[in-house]
Amino acid sequence: MEREAPTTRAAWERSCARIESALREAGAAAAEDLPKLEEVRVRFLGRKGELTELLKSLKDLSIEDRRALGPKAQGLKASFEAAVGARRAALEDASDAASLETDALDLTLPAVRAPRGRLHPLTTTLHEIARIFQLMGYSWAEGPFVEDERHNFTALNIPEDHPARDSHDTFYLQDLPLLLRTHTSTVQIRALESSRPPLRVVCPGRVFRHEQLDATHSAVFHQVEGLVVDEGVGFADLKGHLQAFLQQLLGTSTKTRFRPSYFPFTEPSTEVDVQCFFCPGSGCPSCKHTGWIEILGAGVVNPVVLKSVGYDEKKWSGFAFGIGVERVAMLLHGVRDLRDFYTNDLRFLKQFDESLL
Repeated sequence: MEREAPTTRAAWERSCARIESALREAGAAAAEDLPKLEEVRVRFLGRKGELTELLKSLKDLSIEDRRALGPKAQGLKASFEAAVGARRAALEDASDAASLETDALDLTLPAVRAPRGRLHPLTTTLHEIARIFQLMGYSWAEGPFVEDERHNFTALNIPEDHPARDSHDTFYLQDLPLLLRTHTSTVQIRALESSRPPLRVVCPGRVFRHEQLDATHSAVFHQVEGLVVDEGVGFADLKGHLQAFLQQLLGTSTKTRFRPSYFPFTEPSTEVDVQCFFCPGSGCPSCKHTGWIEILGAGVVNPVVLKSVGYDEKKWSGFAFGIGVERVAMLLHGVRDLRDFYTNDLRFLKQFDESLL
């Protein structure tokens, strides 16, 4: 049953005295636990609490009485709230201390850092290769994964009967005269078609070949190819660019050698080796006991290629090169099996810090 609001000063003072006595008896400062303390608080300061109702009843008194009695009621409320707050803090501290004793949890210890994603070592290697060439004045060029035979083979002077065109080496799309690109040289052809010399581009990206998976081969891998076309460009320029690049990438003490080779789209052609990282040239299984590891292929652009894209092959010349990203990553990080990069094994990936590159 709800109490009637006191309408006279004397009745209000009697109600105030009764509530003040009830507050002392309730003993907020002596509440045993938080639920008991909350019961006391609601009893007096809830929406229909006794102290709340007393404060509401001030409006029924005269202005003079409100001025005289209001501070007393507000002071009673403030002292009760302070007692409740102090007791709550004490109970919470006691609860925390008991939890620490029970759970043996040290809240002062630093929090465990949540796992953080990082770039894959192949991504950091590809970016570093491209970064070095961009510092040398090369621009970045990209192209589609799905290509036609002209851009992938014909424009690169690869004859119709070349083994690379066979389905044993190339992934052809069913019922379409298209294929998955086998090298990023296709991007070079597109760059030549869409621009006019002088030209200096680097073409990073994923390529696809019908390879047997083993420690050094994969059906999907990454290449970075470069192309320079200008007047008077020759093999000496190629050697200078590649030597500067490899020393920037692998260190100034890197030893290289150039071996004659053959590619349909370059003439003359060369393969570039670096001294083995694992045995410093003495011979080991990684270098097939030769002391050298093949790292890229290159050569002077065949005039037939320039002619196929409408360039005057008597005026313009150039050189091109291609480097395998996986091979470089293996050398930089001492990885012996290329397949480790594709297993998504966190134990393997966590050892790499992208800040190393």
